[in-house]
Amino acid sequence: MKKRGTVLVTLLILGAAGWFSLPLLANNPELTLNAEKGDVSRGAYLARASGCIACHTDVKGGGAPLAGGAPLETEFGTFYPPNLTTDKEKGIGGWSLEQFATALRHGLSPAGEPYYPAFPYDFYTRLSDQDITDLWVAFQTVPPVVQDSPEHQLAFPFNLRRGVHLWQKLYFEEQSFTPDSDKDERYNRGKFLVESAAHCAACHSPRNLLGALNNGALYTGGVSALAEEGKVPPITAKALTEAGWSEVDLGYALKTGVKADGDIFGGSMAEVVREGTSYLQQQDLNAIAYYLLNRKD
Repeated sequence: MKKRGTVLVTLLILGAAGWFSLPLLANNPELTLNAEKGDVSRGAYLARASGCIACHTDVKGGGAPLAGGAPLETEFGTFYPPNLTTDKEKGIGGWSLEQFATALRHGLSPAGEPYYPAFPYDFYTRLSDQDITDLWVAFQTVPPVVQDSPEHQLAFPFNLRRGVHLWQKLYFEEQSFTPDSDKDERYNRGKFLVESAAHCAACHSPRNLLGALNNGALYTGGVSALAEEGKVPPITAKALTEAGWSEVDLGYALKTGVKADGDIFGGSMAEVVREGTSYLQQQDLNAIAYYLLNRKD
């Protein structure tokens, strides 16, 4: 009995040591951005393309732009998108450009806490230094709003934020955007928008039990992580072609939300169009369509 007790105490000590050591897994190097002066217009455009306004604005509730979004109900619990206005206490007005870049590149808050992957930093990590700088100066033009965001309401063990350090170590890969050298400018523009800014795979790909993307089945559709959303369709080149999508039809649908058969997008895709892709230039929408219809599955 005494030996069992010693073993149990040892295991508890080791477990506690491991738990409190999880922050050591974080990759948080000092960032120095190599970029020209930020472009507000380009940053505002990129914010639309990246879904920042759609997620962080409670449109249905009449919320102020970027003051905090409507709750996201998922199988893990409910996430509340935070306030991204320039308020120094409730928003990001007290942040530096480098802290903003660290959130996007490494998924870490200014305090070094990991963000849940409901914030798609696994796609934003591909943004360039100039992209991030442009976004930053655009966010600096947003009026401050004194509004708290509620705490996430998550089930155990997902409510233990420290454990996200381990999730990041297992599933989060920091990487830069790499254009295909043998493809034209339109293809690579579509690739950037799909794979980074617009993070299409975040919704249109299956995930494992811990919410990580199945990288071997990207764009193949699956059950939505959002509660009561149902199934999300595949958007591989093969699936889109078999469904009868053309570049023109897909570009038009991303602009208007209206499909070629007269039906309309529903669910979260309707919000993506309303608050995001409907603001994009037609050549970018066409580039997205071109890439999706021509990428190798």
